[in-house]
Amino acid sequence: MSLKISYSSFDFECGTDEAGRGCLAGPVTAAAVILPLDFKNEILNDSKQLSEKKRYLLRPIIENESICVGIHHIFESEIDTINILNASIKAMHGSISQLKPIPQHIIVDGNRFKAYKTIPHQTIIKGDSKYLSIAAASILAKTYRDDYMEKIHEEFPMYNWKQNKGYPTKEHREAIKEYGITKYHRKSFRLLPEQYKLDI
Repeated sequence: MSLKISYSSFDFECGTDEAGRGCLAGPVTAAAVILPLDFKNEILNDSKQLSEKKRYLLRPIIENESICVGIHHIFESEIDTINILNASIKAMHGSISQLKPIPQHIIVDGNRFKAYKTIPHQTIIKGDSKYLSIAAASILAKTYRDDYMEKIHEEFPMYNWKQNKGYPTKEHREAIKEYGITKYHRKSFRLLPEQYKLDI
């Protein structure tokens, strides 16, 4: 199934998506993208369907061929304060605020969003596998967040964020058990499942 270019009839429709929502460490990162109506790309798809190599191959194409893009991180302390859903939406708003021209319509991956200014929006379940602009936003959000996790990996290599990008892998949880948590961990998340189990 090929992805559609737009949901609305507006010329400047932006797609937005986030990455890192389920992670135990690092920011939640969102991107917003307005593509020209004649944009075509055979490889572009939801970032989860693509190899890392393809995501990084697509990133400069998206950046060069888009009308405009925005990227925004919301970091751990704010995630812990306002919760991950609000942080995800705030990151999307932050990425949309960077767009010039201002979008006339916003399409959002998923089913939760709060209106941005007075711009009409539509939430779309699995939107990143239906619309090119959301797929493009998912790739930018994922690759920019991965870059950030690789950078902080240098500071705390024992968690292997270069590999797991802060997701709750077995290895990441084992490292938390052994070394405790860092300033990059989300304190409001259940970092270890057994924190809530009593040894009987």
